Amino acid sequence: MKELCNEHIKEALDLVRSLIILADEGERDSNDDGCRLLYGVIRDCAYKIKYEAEREKDAHQTKNKWD
Repeated sequence: MKELCNEHIKEALDLVRSLIILADEGERDSNDDGCRLLYGVIRDCAYKIKYEAEREKDAHQTKNKWD
């Protein structure tokens, strides 16, 4: 069971990387304020997800539940 939970955390961190890349590219290519706002929201959400996923990963490592 712990392996599946850890895999989900790893998947969340992979998703975060993709969201940050999307936000960077979207901002670079955007042509109006609405688009820039959207990509700012995406980036903000990505960093919130990253914070929580890393916090959970650290908790698993502390409890020797991380592989």
